[in-house]
Amino acid sequence: MSIRGLAKDHQTSVTRPADFDAFWAAIDAELAGTPLDPSMELVPHRSAEAVEVYEIGYTSLDGVRIAGWYCRPRESWATGPYPGLSIVPGYVSEPTLPKSWAKLGYAAIGVAPRGKLRSNAQFNPGYPGLLVHNIIDRNTYSYRGFYADAARAIDFLLTRPEVDGSRIGVHGSSQGGALTLTTAALRRDVITCGAAGAPYLAGFLDCAALTHSYPYEEMNEYLRLYPEREGVMRSTLEYFDCINFASRITAPMLIYVGLADDVVPPETGYDLARVMPGEVEFHAHDRCGHDAGIYWEMPKVEAFLAKHLRPALADTGLHAQKTEG
Repeated sequence: MSIRGLAKDHQTSVTRPADFDAFWAAIDAELAGTPLDPSMELVPHRSAEAVEVYEIGYTSLDGVRIAGWYCRPRESWATGPYPGLSIVPGYVSEPTLPKSWAKLGYAAIGVAPRGKLRSNAQFNPGYPGLLVHNIIDRNTYSYRGFYADAARAIDFLLTRPEVDGSRIGVHGSSQGGALTLTTAALRRDVITCGAAGAPYLAGFLDCAALTHSYPYEEMNEYLRLYPEREGVMRSTLEYFDCINFASRITAPMLIYVGLADDVVPPETGYDLARVMPGEVEFHAHDRCGHDAGIYWEMPKVEAFLAKHLRPALADTGLHAQKTEG
């Protein structure tokens, strides 16, 4: 038995605020009233025979300008319209450049939510720092805008004439796994499917108690300095916890975890899967850490996304590169 063999029996301490939906509805209404103002510029030296690469920008919550990469197949490689795919990043400063996904037939966006490189002119808490920035105020907590920025990437995809708006997916691991879930919840009328590896930001305080690894250790360090703030911290985080977003997700989802993960405890992956109302495919990899068994899992991720999104090159045998954790 794995050292985390009883992970499936874990019971989360997370509760759902009565005004959770109203809180996020207000944020979405604010986003809807903010012009997207998308921009897109071809980057020839990053492009390739099969893929065009663009540097993009759009406006998100509080008027913050968000940068990213947009990669689409050249028409000589695959004929559109293409399914859209948002590749959301881990807890690192640089967004993913999703060229390998475009080569598989997707119009893929690698978003850089606020604070990441090229999106940090107006908001820059640093890494470490993002997790605890304004953590005792739900109206200014870092992930309020961060989640909105990731959802806004879907809005960008929907502006593109070469993208089939009925085939939109989202994928990422670690923090990217969290953003996969929040985006699937916040854009549930649009998202066709999602694949989330080692999903971070589920059961925040449970995770901080189960592990002493970075980045959850940021929270433990914060509470060592301000132990009297634990109650208000918990109240804030329940508006941002992926377990509370999970009940809003209706699209088919693939969740995968490593049972020896000492960064994002696998217990919370089981907690997530239990509360999702829609189709959930759950994979737990024994003796795998924060990579969540990516060596074995990546072909399954590609097959899952291809099944639901139907890219033109789904059966070519090409493989996407490992998504950032």
